[in-house]
Amino acid sequence: MEIVAMPQDKNSHIIQTIASYGKSLLGFIRKRVKNDADAEDILQDVWYQFSNVVDTSTIEQTGAWLYRVARNKILDKHKKHKESLLDDLSPAGDEDGDDPDFAGILMQEATTPETEYIRNLFWEQLFAALDELPENQRQVFVWHELDDIPYEEIAKRTGENVNTLVSRKRYAVLHLRSRLKQLYKEITEY
Repeated sequence: MEIVAMPQDKNSHIIQTIASYGKSLLGFIRKRVKNDADAEDILQDVWYQFSNVVDTSTIEQTGAWLYRVARNKILDKHKKHKESLLDDLSPAGDEDGDDPDFAGILMQEATTPETEYIRNLFWEQLFAALDELPENQRQVFVWHELDDIPYEEIAKRTGENVNTLVSRKRYAVLHLRSRLKQLYKEITEY
């Protein structure tokens, strides 16, 4: 005999989950978006999606599930800036032809399950690579490339010299190119 969870049990589980993960999830999102309003909107979307799961007790690792949904929502938010990001990660005129050309793969007009999978995989790997960077490099990269904030404004926010910010972003880009090269090889060899 199968026992079906009562709505009250589901509500309690949702409330308990919000209490357990709310602050840390919001902090996770805030690090990756332009402003607090965007972070709160994304968090609301995560809670909405969580509340729409028919039986939340079937989710084995609730925290991992929440962070995955949050990451996907952040990715959706950042997709509008992908052209400049792809240009930065795929430099023209590479002498050895070894650097990845993500623009050629990801900017295809055709939307198929395969291209969507590749796009999502790219963004997932990009954020994983960003998480490996020192905080100051990651923050400059996110602000300048993903949030489209000019260096001058970043300099005002941080009190840092514009040249320092440019240098930090350059180190971030070099790391990301190196880290994403393997993904590019896997995609193109498939």
